[in-house]
Amino acid sequence: MKINALKKELNGVLPGLAVSILISLVSQFLARFLPTLGAALIAILLGMLLGNTLLNRPGLSQGTKFSEKRLLEYAIVLNGLILDFQVLKSAGIKGFVFIMLQMSLTIFVTYRLGKFFGFGKRFSLLMGAGNAVCGSSAIGTVSPIVQADNKDKGISITIVNLTGTALMILLPVLGAVLYGSDTLRTSALIGGTVQSVGQVVAAAKLVNDDVVTLATVFKLMRVLLIIGVAVLYGRMNMNEGEPLFSRKKRAVADDESASVSYGVPWFLTGFVVFFLIRSFIGVPDSVLIGSKAISTQFEVAALAAIGMRVKFADIIKEGPKAMLYGLTVGAVQVVMAMVLIRVFFG
Repeated sequence: MKINALKKELNGVLPGLAVSILISLVSQFLARFLPTLGAALIAILLGMLLGNTLLNRPGLSQGTKFSEKRLLEYAIVLNGLILDFQVLKSAGIKGFVFIMLQMSLTIFVTYRLGKFFGFGKRFSLLMGAGNAVCGSSAIGTVSPIVQADNKDKGISITIVNLTGTALMILLPVLGAVLYGSDTLRTSALIGGTVQSVGQVVAAAKLVNDDVVTLATVFKLMRVLLIIGVAVLYGRMNMNEGEPLFSRKKRAVADDESASVSYGVPWFLTGFVVFFLIRSFIGVPDSVLIGSKAISTQFEVAALAAIGMRVKFADIIKEGPKAMLYGLTVGAVQVVMAMVLIRVFFG
């Protein structure tokens, strides 16, 4: 009986999973010719297009749900291997405090702006995590914690990626104008503001290789701090109309099984374990390269699945206001970064 049940589950998952992987491969191929967009944004946009037209089929739903949830969790665990303490030390204590303040202010301001624009707690907090930490991965990390639905998750990822693409193009120019492409300040501006790791690297590449290295360090500090953001979100009350940090417990969904006993999702625990292994034991270069490649494949496939589960009707209903919200958050992030850079780095 168990074998039959497993076979039935696999048969339900495989079609949607296969389509998600196929879209991710096509997206990575197209990204070679459209590097400004990047594979992540292409995947979610292509997934949205196909999911609302040719691939709008109920039979794919179970597989796309598996892809968006599990593949992104596996990618987050593997991302723990790209960090180590030595890399983080190169930005110094000032750099770490700068990132802490930039992230905290981004989450606070994004949440307040979300309320101003009329969005709910969950969507505002997803936007806060996506902009403050690392784009799609951060949204994927905190979405089960805040119990976000597919619409909020898909729209927030789309808006955050579009905002990140705009900043990816604009910030190298702004850094040249404001700082004469000074390595430290330009790296802090790009690494402390741009949404995804790939967008940070792409933006820094438009300046020089030194900025690529240091901007990545700033960015990785933000990635590491997703642990703190996830724990903070786990303590929040998601009921609309009630204080965010009231003591009332949030309802737990029946299928919310991605957490361990102390309230932290299992994949964040795995992330920390891999981070500690990399930092104190060491990992062969071949393992690091392989982990990064697999993580990228998982993430892009998950984004393709998320795109397929977003319906154009929701985008039409919420899109213009959400896009204005995202661009406002991006502009405020840049202004905050400029002020903090002046305070910490002159």
